[in-house]
Amino acid sequence: MRKYDKPIQVLPELQITALSSDGRGIARLEGMVVFVEDALPGDVMDVRVTRKKSGYREAVPHRIIQESDMRIDAACAHFELCGGCTWQRISYADQLMHKEKTVIDALKRIGHLDLPQHQPILGAPEAFHYRNKLEFTFSATRWLTTSEIADSEKLDRRALGFHVPGRFDKVIPIDTCLLMDDLANQIRNRVRDWALEADLSFYHPIQHTGLLRNLLLRRNRKGEWMVVISATEANDAVFQLLEQLKQTFPQIVSLMYAVNTKRNDVWYDLDIQLYHGEAFLVEEMDGLQFRIGPKSFYQTNPEQAHVLYKKVRDLAGLSGSEHVYDLYTGTGTIALFLASKARKVTGVEYVEAAVEDARLNASINGISHAEFFAGDMKDVLVSEFFDRQGYPEVIITDPPRAGMHNAVCERIVESGAGRVVYVSCNPSTQARDLALMDAAYRVSAVQPVDMFPQTTHVENIVLLEKR
Repeated sequence: MRKYDKPIQVLPELQITALSSDGRGIARLEGMVVFVEDALPGDVMDVRVTRKKSGYREAVPHRIIQESDMRIDAACAHFELCGGCTWQRISYADQLMHKEKTVIDALKRIGHLDLPQHQPILGAPEAFHYRNKLEFTFSATRWLTTSEIADSEKLDRRALGFHVPGRFDKVIPIDTCLLMDDLANQIRNRVRDWALEADLSFYHPIQHTGLLRNLLLRRNRKGEWMVVISATEANDAVFQLLEQLKQTFPQIVSLMYAVNTKRNDVWYDLDIQLYHGEAFLVEEMDGLQFRIGPKSFYQTNPEQAHVLYKKVRDLAGLSGSEHVYDLYTGTGTIALFLASKARKVTGVEYVEAAVEDARLNASINGISHAEFFAGDMKDVLVSEFFDRQGYPEVIITDPPRAGMHNAVCERIVESGAGRVVYVSCNPSTQARDLALMDAAYRVSAVQPVDMFPQTTHVENIVLLEKR
């Protein structure tokens, strides 16, 4: 054995007994926890250790001895490589059960909170085809399967698809993605086929050469589509590709392009140009209209977003006389959704562009009693801000996965708001933040919502009432 070769450690016949919050199987061996990728409760397997840490191991299946009764066949042909829908081997009913358990375990184990009887998780009406946005990458270095490696010199390495998990330089070619309406597959595959027929170059992430870089697809609930292509230059080939899409797909009402000569694929600092139609889509929800541009944030599961917002509104218990603060407001969707039931709405968001979208959406809907402010939450939400804007009776907070800064939790307590509705995409950081406010607020309602079927992600709504 060469000195830099690591010996392979195989742990035999482990019984998988539970799922972790990130969807890995959990086994125990002599008091040590072993986290196993692609393993389900009830599986018995030999596992290969990939990482050793004090008190636990990380592993992957080496040999399955007995399969779990929970295990089903994945619906997607790309499941083994893609890594995007990690729970496709679990029935949707079992997914919901485990997500609900993840929420309650986090609130009790991390937050040490006294909880009321929680409401059953609200499952999505569609377990597939629910997304309204997907991004794909052109690459000159597509991922090769084991059987393809021997013939790699004969293969066209150009691909349009998703990145292999953990690899910025390898892309899996995607023929059919089940997360979006099938028209997304038709558009993406037409882009790929035309580009290959025209022998266009795809971007090489290491050499930084090639023309085509990224493809963004969005749709609204009316069935209208937005397509954006980024390339290293806007030449005749790119315009011919755009014209092909315009002629082939009348559903595309917003067709755009961007030039990206950077070494990363980030869209949000690019100047996006309109080729055909409008520079936005319009989404409707509860009589409100939201204008969505290529850089706008909007919930990627619009049907479940409506369910989530209605539940937030119900828990907020608005009578029409309240001043509502909406923290981490994004483009103002929750704030504007609640505005008809509130005396005044104040939204705060870190991203200036999102605040501009929120103000535009307020204007489009004729909502004059909603104001939006940009800045770091801990720096904006201070006593002087409360003095200027007025103190809230109700606070809605929907922070990113990292949760809220300790100072923000303190300011919420200082505000004296009678009710706080905390929406979170990360039950662990939500539990941590709730514990910081537990002396001032009691948890009076818990409502998990599944926004992303086939994944481990779960949203949770908690209503806090002042003690």
